[in-house]
Amino acid sequence: MAKLIPFLVSEDARAQAEFYINALGGEILSVMTHGQLPDASEALKDKVLHMCVMAGGINFFMSDSVFESLNHGNGIQLNLEFPTEAEAREAFAKLGEGGTVKHPLEPAFWGSLFGQIEDKYGVIWMITNQTQASQA
Repeated sequence: MAKLIPFLVSEDARAQAEFYINALGGEILSVMTHGQLPDASEALKDKVLHMCVMAGGINFFMSDSVFESLNHGNGIQLNLEFPTEAEAREAFAKLGEGGTVKHPLEPAFWGSLFGQIEDKYGVIWMITNQTQASQA
């Protein structure tokens, strides 16, 4: 069976990864730079080619955008489901720093909290907590 691993392309992968680690807890597991490539460009040597990050219990990959400009898009959103309301509220507050609340974190008709934010890097996050039914 396949496993989905989000891959985020960033204007500054290191800063964005640190933001997520501070917001959600975690660490950078590995970093490969363009300088590690054979015949690497001097201008790109410190740019992130591939980074593995663990934040909020989720593994994802990141890199710096070096060959094309980034456009903030809305075609993908990342959903984080937390076991408790307190964890959901904390993540919502921290990920929202410098960003935009698209939907406040509040009780939803299906029984859990739901909120949506666009972080300061243009990534849209849906934050929820587990309900009694989803834990069964």
